[in-house]
Amino acid sequence: MTQAPARADILEQARDQVLRRGLGLDRAQTVEVLRLHDDRLDELLSLAHEVRMTWCGPEVEVEGIISLKTGGCPEDCHFCSQSGLFASPVRSAWLDIPALVEAAKQTAKTGATEFCIVAAVRGPDARLMAQVAAGVEAIRGEVDIQVACSLGMLTQDQVDQLAALGVHRYNHNLETAKSFFPNVVTTHTWEERWETLRMVREAGMEVCCGGILGMGETLEQRAEFAADLAALEPDEVPLNFLNPRPGTPFGDLDVLPASEALKAVAAFRLALPRTILRFAGGRELTLGDLGAKQGILGGINAVIVGNYLTTLGRRAETDLDLLGELKMPIKALGESI
Repeated sequence: MTQAPARADILEQARDQVLRRGLGLDRAQTVEVLRLHDDRLDELLSLAHEVRMTWCGPEVEVEGIISLKTGGCPEDCHFCSQSGLFASPVRSAWLDIPALVEAAKQTAKTGATEFCIVAAVRGPDARLMAQVAAGVEAIRGEVDIQVACSLGMLTQDQVDQLAALGVHRYNHNLETAKSFFPNVVTTHTWEERWETLRMVREAGMEVCCGGILGMGETLEQRAEFAADLAALEPDEVPLNFLNPRPGTPFGDLDVLPASEALKAVAAFRLALPRTILRFAGGRELTLGDLGAKQGILGGINAVIVGNYLTTLGRRAETDLDLLGELKMPIKALGESI
């Protein structure tokens, strides 16, 4: 009886399928990558970097974010200190338009091409939509930068309003795999988030959708999440790593080990070879300076500079210096329009 040929190693498969042909790994293949032993991490990161350079090029997109409305959110996202349902130290606050414009100016000075206005809400009401409209108009009048928004779940009318304002990209994270989502949020559904993303795409805005790793999901669910995103085909995927916040249901979870986080970065790049893959919240705690460098050399091609919504990030200059050291050019504004 003839013995069946041995199955090719997963990284050999990925080299042929993803690097040479540009076809992302499927869910089962992504699980294999996530299960690789730590002694193959450098090999994995090197392949992910080759994939990024081949299908995305060397440029890195830089973005700044700011919260227009902080805290007091009625939803129960278990990772978030902005929920009004948890005993966290974050309290509700609004930012005025001059402060929003100044933040956009400071972001543009870093070389960033994207400035994202964020609000901690289930979805925007009339007051918030009016403030966003005024903010976008004011920023466009004084700052040469693309404006993105992240305002929760939208109605069709609100999607149309944002598109008419010229909002370039809309962020709404699925956060995690569909099968794990009920462990993370109970006040709305994964499907409701997906519906907002569908409307955004159909309105012509770019779709930014990612999530948070290290919330207790299994490796299989992490791979499921990568497959969910591949099916969505977002323009950008921000990868966050859980930074456990006091007073939240996830406040006592352990921080994701750096090797596991880096394997996830590489696996998401191999599942999404042509997508903007952005380093976002929690990387400072999870990866530190060395891990940040490894991630940028392991599939990442975009970063959020400065602080996040309720946690401190790396100094913008630190990230920009690192990109200079690695000889990775910052994506120009004209090329991202």
